[in-house]
Amino acid sequence: MLKKILLSLISLSIGVTFLLDETLVREIFEIEKDKVLTLEVLVLAMYLFVSELVRVDVVGILMMVLLPLLGLIPPEKSISGLSSNAVVSIIAVIIIGTGLDKTGVMNIIANYIIRLAGKSKTRIITLISGTVALISSFMQNIGAAALFLPAVVRISRRLRVPVSHLLMPMGFSAILGGTITLVGSSPLILLNDLLSLYELPPFHLFSVTPIGLSLAFVGILYFVVFGRFILPKTEKGEDEGKFLPPDLAQTYDRVCGLYELHVPVNFQRRTVEEIDARRKYQVTIVAVYHRKTRSKTFAPHREETIEPSDDMVVIGCPDTVDRFAKELGLILKGELEEFADDLSNVNAGLVEGIVTPRSELVGRTLKEVHFRRRYEVNPVALVRRGEVIYAGFSDMELMPGDALLLFGKWDKLLELKNRNIFAFSTEIKGEVMRPEKAKLALFWFALAIVMILVFHIKLSIALLTGALGMVLTRVMSIDEAYQSVDWMTVFLLAGLLPLGMAFQETGTAEFLANRIVSSIEELTPFTLYLLVALLTSFFTLVVSNVGATVLLVPLSVDMALDVGADPRVAALVVGVSASNTFIIPTHQVNALIMRPGGYRTIDYVKAGGGMTILFILTLMAGIYLFYR
Repeated sequence: MLKKILLSLISLSIGVTFLLDETLVREIFEIEKDKVLTLEVLVLAMYLFVSELVRVDVVGILMMVLLPLLGLIPPEKSISGLSSNAVVSIIAVIIIGTGLDKTGVMNIIANYIIRLAGKSKTRIITLISGTVALISSFMQNIGAAALFLPAVVRISRRLRVPVSHLLMPMGFSAILGGTITLVGSSPLILLNDLLSLYELPPFHLFSVTPIGLSLAFVGILYFVVFGRFILPKTEKGEDEGKFLPPDLAQTYDRVCGLYELHVPVNFQRRTVEEIDARRKYQVTIVAVYHRKTRSKTFAPHREETIEPSDDMVVIGCPDTVDRFAKELGLILKGELEEFADDLSNVNAGLVEGIVTPRSELVGRTLKEVHFRRRYEVNPVALVRRGEVIYAGFSDMELMPGDALLLFGKWDKLLELKNRNIFAFSTEIKGEVMRPEKAKLALFWFALAIVMILVFHIKLSIALLTGALGMVLTRVMSIDEAYQSVDWMTVFLLAGLLPLGMAFQETGTAEFLANRIVSSIEELTPFTLYLLVALLTSFFTLVVSNVGATVLLVPLSVDMALDVGADPRVAALVVGVSASNTFIIPTHQVNALIMRPGGYRTIDYVKAGGGMTILFILTLMAGIYLFYR
């Protein structure tokens, strides 16, 4: 219903704008042709965003082409967004985030969040959003969001929480976190420079903190209370929550899931071969945690010893695992504990490998080649001529066409794939991790941050330095760096920046601001602050937040002096309100999370509309309480 109303209003606006004679439009609104054209282009962009006739990045490219053709900005400026500080910074910080993820750093962060939050979606949203907001208060919000993006995706996969329910709260919190200190966002960084033009006292680093913390708290509370109503409804996939891929489930009907068991202290020490779990129970032991040595084995061989106080993980079905546990006196746990991270679907899984005619396994047995020791992968079942064999196949000579169901960590399965022993019929979802490069990844990330905060080097150059360092020290290859960048985000932002330039160069933004202000006859200080907040919130959607700040701070200071209000507070309202940009994905953070979260423009309208209203109400309450 909301989408239909928006489409109707925008369609009506476009129809009126284009059907009226241009001369008549200019006479009605008393504005020049270029201002009319700029407004028409804005309405067209909004219509395309909401109608989704084309993808959002195509809208961005359309702006790059249409604006110079209409003569609103020079051609060189229409493509300048591709080399802008913001776009280059996004590319670099995504590469840095990917490097940290590939070395396992973000996995550690994800594990820490899960340990604190458990499986409660409310606690997860609160913890992620609060952490990102605090980090964003001291670094660019796009950097905080991009760095946490891989960790949030991993948490989503491990806990089977839709990523769309986590990324938008995180993204909005990153934007709100930029209002906590005077260095959290570009508009607030500019604020003191603009005030110095009027010889007004500057703000201190934490002058805005009471309002910023209030905004961040209200934003998190908004998603905790109303998240289920405003976040996209995600249908569960057919294979969500299932252990086996759908195409294998019918074949291997005795493979149901992973189960962790604890070995009691009165257990009689014995080997895996002596337990003989496959033949007796159709259960496969795939991992063992030796508590005495605090070591884990992810492909236990026949001679592996199971001792009292150890923990083990088996693959089987509830009935067989239950019988296995009862007869051996083992304690069946409700879920994975010791192996919750190691064997999560992010780090391990099942694949089916077909023995090829040229495979070195042809004519040999798994026992003969010491398969588990050699490849650190567990064979779970064998299919030969349509028959599924769950026990005794380790002593069978393998033949071309035999299918082996294999379980292991993704990195080991990838290594096995590279040996060309099997032709895999299912996708290996893992990636090659480089934990040995973690210190290098952290060094280059820290170096980039120090260059920004201590040496005040331009954001894009500092972040590119970190990204380049990761490539040169082989934290990641240059091809992996290119593949990590979401080019949809890049072209969306690069295309929308020229639209903001057109608003400023044609004077459309200044015209609209002055026209709105002049239409209001009497203003009290508080109504002035409210008007400034509304104006800034609108302009920051169509003009860059920096552009909106530069335009509206002088205007708000002059208006404040006229009505007897505090000009510093009026300027502060502009600086904070420049972060009130949630309704459409024009902000860098909103654009960044759009594709990974699977969001559409209408999703931002639904969630961002309420957030925009709450932002203004909270800001006004903060001004009333802290700046009277």
